[in-house]
Amino acid sequence: MHVLKSLAFSYDSLEDRILAAVNPGEANAWSCWLTRRLALAMVQQTQQFLDRTSPAAQHTTPEFRSEVIAFERDAAIANTAKAMRRASADVIQPGAATAERADRVTIGGRGAGKFQIELHGVKGGSAAGIVARADLQRLLKMLQDEIDKARWMTVPTAPSATAGRETTAPPLRPRH
Repeated sequence: MHVLKSLAFSYDSLEDRILAAVNPGEANAWSCWLTRRLALAMVQQTQQFLDRTSPAAQHTTPEFRSEVIAFERDAAIANTAKAMRRASADVIQPGAATAERADRVTIGGRGAGKFQIELHGVKGGSAAGIVARADLQRLLKMLQDEIDKARWMTVPTAPSATAGRETTAPPLRPRH
């Protein structure tokens, strides 16, 4: 299993898939293709998971939860902006030739605002890493940007009415 230290996404119109490049340009690089169905599910279900587990939302009355969750998301994107570097195509694209189709993505809570991300390919390749809540929000934004480039239909995800209550999310198999 590769240790996930950095992650870049790139939409490929010929494949009609999104390349997830783990540690691009490094010796321990690995890549996988995210299908439309997996990418859309990853964004929607992970955002719902983050909304439900938001510490700020848990301490907010139900009528203000959606605003608090939106503020938390915007703050995370702003706070991670300085750490962002755009990976060039010549660093990302070499992984496309050997990338395997992603079979499963697992995202679970690790306590204290940390989350473990695991990407698994159909040929047995995988990568995993632990990220902070703000970094996970940033990764979702990066993936959503690539989904937008692909012009894949998405349903806007509004914070759920259960925000702040811990529940189990389906197919992405989040662990709490």
